[in-house]
Amino acid sequence: MQLLFADALPGTTIAELESRGHTCVVEPSLGGSDLADRIGGSDVLVVRSTKVGAAVFEAADRLALVIRAGAGTNTIDTAAAAAHGVLVSNVPGRNAAAVAELTMGLILAIDRRIADNVADLRRGRWEKKEYAKADGLLGSTLGIIGLGSIGLCVAERAAAFGIRVQALARPGRRPDVAARAEDLGIAFCDSLPDLLATSDIVSLHVPAHADTKRLVDAEFLDRMRTGAILVNTSRGDVVDEKALLRALDEGRVRAGLDVYADEPGSGSSDWTSAVAQHPAVVGTHHIGASTRQAQQAIADGVVEIVDAFATGGSRHCVNLAPGRLGAATLTIRHLDRVGVLARVLDLLSEADLNVEHMENRIFEGGHAAIATIDVGGTVPASLRADLEEIPHVLGISTAMLPAEGT
Repeated sequence: MQLLFADALPGTTIAELESRGHTCVVEPSLGGSDLADRIGGSDVLVVRSTKVGAAVFEAADRLALVIRAGAGTNTIDTAAAAAHGVLVSNVPGRNAAAVAELTMGLILAIDRRIADNVADLRRGRWEKKEYAKADGLLGSTLGIIGLGSIGLCVAERAAAFGIRVQALARPGRRPDVAARAEDLGIAFCDSLPDLLATSDIVSLHVPAHADTKRLVDAEFLDRMRTGAILVNTSRGDVVDEKALLRALDEGRVRAGLDVYADEPGSGSSDWTSAVAQHPAVVGTHHIGASTRQAQQAIADGVVEIVDAFATGGSRHCVNLAPGRLGAATLTIRHLDRVGVLARVLDLLSEADLNVEHMENRIFEGGHAAIATIDVGGTVPASLRADLEEIPHVLGISTAMLPAEGT
């Protein structure tokens, strides 16, 4: 396969993929506006921060997979990818430790005013009396919004500091997340207002989504304790910066920020921000995942996704339909003979049934197989008998799938 890299990955990763027989075209200077002209001939596109718009998928002739070398996929038009039958995969969780470390660093820097300490010392100022004032973290309460892999890593590190950790109760939480939260002693609040009113520190670890855009608004900030710390290492548009600036000016909150709503898209540029430059803010340059360890882990994840795709599978795909689709599932036990499934599909087509998902597994010994086919449409009563008449079919069963949303 030909892989186009629009952002830089470690040279060892490129070498590893080339050793598998892939052709790697590395052009880290490509911007989002360049991709449509360069995507021709590529089977796989790998990006970090480069935007992938609908024009890329319209221009592609062979593209089958886009890999986001990171967790979020908000820079990729996943709907356009799905419409063109292109898989979009991400590499979730590999940067969790790095982001959690920065989160704790920002909290410590705010409480102990580390940045101001350093600035005064570099100016030749000794201000021990001023900087001896700090609350301390032991016994404080941290409210985590977004209890995914990063949120759990933050909770683990905060607990080691003697910080009480709480999060929002959510029905249907994954069993592994619930078990880890229990191990860490995380308490759960029934509502966001309850969490904000009882937290000394609020840390955001949510994805960029319509539901999270400007989650931190004036009402959110008003509900926070006076003097509380807000930390955002997730996405800049999660915070209404005008509302935050007012709260900072009024001395109601302090903030540790790694992301900003209008941050530069390039690695180096002139940029001013009233929020980033506010004296009550400790800010960093969107470097949460920027450790050597995290970048290597993400690069390893890219290789795993390519390996899975090359053998007909997929990993961490974000634009396939969730769950099972269709009206019914047909289970067909049959001898493993050429033409059996072809005839099955012919009959489904004649019955105007669309295949939504299909899997065929071979039994041990290789003599028989079982096909599971989810179909959309109305299954005619005569179909089962027609399928049973196919030579080498051993048995048929039909089960209705639950209607969508039930």
